[in-house]
Amino acid sequence: MKIKKRYIFTHRAWVGFLLITCLIFTCSNKVKADPIDITIEENEKIIYLTFDDGPSVLTNKTLDILKEQNVKATFFLIGNQIADQKDVVKRIYDEGHAIGLHTFTHNYKRIYSSKENFISEMLKCQSEIYNITGIKPNIIRFPWGSHKKLNQNFLNLLHENNFRVYDWNASMSDGINCKTSANKLYMEATKTTITEQPIILLMHCDYMHKNTCKALPRVIEYYKKKGYEFKVITEGTPEHFYPIKVK
Repeated sequence: MKIKKRYIFTHRAWVGFLLITCLIFTCSNKVKADPIDITIEENEKIIYLTFDDGPSVLTNKTLDILKEQNVKATFFLIGNQIADQKDVVKRIYDEGHAIGLHTFTHNYKRIYSSKENFISEMLKCQSEIYNITGIKPNIIRFPWGSHKKLNQNFLNLLHENNFRVYDWNASMSDGINCKTSANKLYMEATKTTITEQPIILLMHCDYMHKNTCKALPRVIEYYKKKGYEFKVITEGTPEHFYPIKVK
């Protein structure tokens, strides 16, 4: 009986020693780790505001808001809309925003009929932008996203043509329903379930997206208050696309 009690006492003492040691080790590491964790979190607070389906007469309103807020964004343009909106494209470029390619026609059946057609559409859009700005953007966005359209062979082919792919991880539903209320668009763009960093926010700036413009100032103010840094997508920005198909 004495042996058993001695064993229990010794066992409890040993467990207590281990718990105290672990606690001391954890606390000492926590003091050292906190500043690093805070720095990482701050560095990850980056948002890319991106607008599809321009240029249009309404794109100017979007640019007015961005100028008032002193924020830069990225515009993925449709090539066959550029001829009638040359001044808008020039303004996007002159005011320091980034320009990307969103095909020439935005015609689903045509652009996705073959890889060659897709690339041709991007090159034609690129040429239209070059004629106005003197630059040849190589950042691209698939209409309706790359999901189920991109595989490794296709990605390799795009890279061979110096294209880089950018989908999104946050969005408004303005591309599905342009009449969605400004308040709902704001809630979608700022919902707390958006945790992936950096945030790439999809919006639209075609002629019908008036409610997007109404929501935009509030969206910008929200992310400013949260301490986010607003950046534009460049060819140096890490690509972001949905998991690609194996075959």
